[in-house]
Amino acid sequence: MSVYPAGAKAVRKGEGQFMTDSKLTRVKVLIAEDEPLSRRVLAQNLKTWGHEVLVAANGNEAWDILTNEPDVHLAILDWMMPGRDGIELLHLVREQLADRFIYLILLTARASKDDVVEGLMAQADDYITKPFNQAELKARLQVGLRVAGLQRALAERVQELEEALAKVKTLQGLLPICSYCKRIRNDQNYWQQVETYIADHSNAAFTHGICPSCYADHVQTELDGLGKAG
Repeated sequence: MSVYPAGAKAVRKGEGQFMTDSKLTRVKVLIAEDEPLSRRVLAQNLKTWGHEVLVAANGNEAWDILTNEPDVHLAILDWMMPGRDGIELLHLVREQLADRFIYLILLTARASKDDVVEGLMAQADDYITKPFNQAELKARLQVGLRVAGLQRALAERVQELEEALAKVKTLQGLLPICSYCKRIRNDQNYWQQVETYIADHSNAAFTHGICPSCYADHVQTELDGLGKAG
């Protein structure tokens, strides 16, 4: 059985993603709900609000979608479902899909304070009771999408930072250097000029000049010699 709602249209490339400034565009949302009417109403609302919707009639279908659809960043999970229930799905997502940030909303008719606490302790990000109010659902969905967008943007920045740090070359530890010629031995046991070694192990670049001592000891001596020869 297909998990895609009848008549659903695939979004174009670039949709189904978050904008970098945390404003929201269309995203892919999973609805896992075994009650057909509730599932249909939820799906229609989300499509009306501009999102692509994937639906599952039980917990096993929901888990298949979550593991095979990496672009799902928000899921509405019914607590009581055939197969895996909502609480089990929460644990699976947090344990096995920990490298992805998926905002998880638990949907249930269980409305006691103890139930709410149990759902949130199972690492649900939000909790909505049935029958749900459309305006409240939309508001909570917007909060979830905003949080997911921020989390995704943060993950991208962290990745960029890690890539940048990986490219940074640093010099550290003891450097074996010849006392006479001042060459440095590299990791392959070859002796290199100081500037070559430093250029290979850092982002430093060299421009050559002559210090006053060397000018007096070498250059001036050569110039004096040329003058006498002339």
